[in-house]
Amino acid sequence: MSFTILSALVFALDLVAIVSLLLGGGSVGHKVFWIFLILILPILGMILYFLIDRSPVDA
Repeated sequence: MSFTILSALVFALDLVAIVSLLLGGGSVGHKVFWIFLILILPILGMILYFLIDRSPVDA
């Protein structure tokens, strides 16, 4: 049961990362690369996207 909850959480966070990526700026190739990485390596790809590529919000 805990595996199912963890899987659902990872899936939801991956969706948030992909939607954030699609709504942000950047080239199509850049977006395709990150989506591919997030789908192939769901946990690591999402973490890397939020730590490395996500641009800071303008205040």
